[in-house]
Amino acid sequence: MEVIKEDRILKFNPGTLQTVRKEYNLDHIERLNEALDILENWIKKQDHFVKKDYSRGYLERTLISTKGSVERAKLRLDKLCTFRTLMPNFFCNSDIKEQYECLATALVHGHLTRQTHDNFRVYVMKMISEDPINPANMLKYYKYIIAASEYVKKNDYSKGYVLIMDYTGINLVTLVTKVSPIDLHQTMMLLTEGYGMRIKGIHIITPSRMVDALITLLKQVLSAKVAERIHIHKTIDTVYKHVEKEILPQDYEAWFEVLSSTEYTKYLNEMNEACTNESCRQREKFHEQYLGIPGSFRSLSVD
Repeated sequence: MEVIKEDRILKFNPGTLQTVRKEYNLDHIERLNEALDILENWIKKQDHFVKKDYSRGYLERTLISTKGSVERAKLRLDKLCTFRTLMPNFFCNSDIKEQYECLATALVHGHLTRQTHDNFRVYVMKMISEDPINPANMLKYYKYIIAASEYVKKNDYSKGYVLIMDYTGINLVTLVTKVSPIDLHQTMMLLTEGYGMRIKGIHIITPSRMVDALITLLKQVLSAKVAERIHIHKTIDTVYKHVEKEILPQDYEAWFEVLSSTEYTKYLNEMNEACTNESCRQREKFHEQYLGIPGSFRSLSVD
């Protein structure tokens, strides 16, 4: 892959490919090809993998998510396949618009078309109303996010992600009480450990003095390292110190159209089959890496 293909919703900075590769010591084509060859050969030997064929672009993006580590890339591929087997309720096989319709009046969101100057992708979510929010509807939102992450895994090329969450004008306490901490925890695990989403920062916009309730929830579902990257803003003005103002406008409808297209729905369904046959896995390896997933998560609560 010597050129990143742009589409209607994902654009790149000049030199993104070379800059990101160089940062993770993948800028020498011989070393990159050697790493990709190792991954391809390793996948073929995994008896418990249902899907054996992955594009080299997909594998390269997995390498980027592990900062060039082949061994961590192997584990990431294994985890995502295993998650599809153990948590099938998070993976959508139906029309995206139909899944997401129940939350259309609650929020607008999407990955921004343009990257930051240092090659990070920005995801923005603005909550309009907490009224339609409940665990069942939130699970549909998580499915949408997973479907979008599959698209990003196939098409994006970034160092990581910046999350902007705008809760201006809603009741944070009401929102927090309607969110299932277990579902949110599993979703974040899928995104970070499965899809390899590296989070540079989480920027929460709210003037509410009840923001501590939201922070308490997030600290229960995020790693300590990521939780330290949460920033609170009373208005969007201070967010501009972290993300360039000119990249923020976004046509969110474009994401619905692309993700619900016949072509992408076919691809999504194919990738959802990239799971595992656990009867073919060495049991000691499963217990070592996945004990407690899912159903045995530590108890999560909001004070």
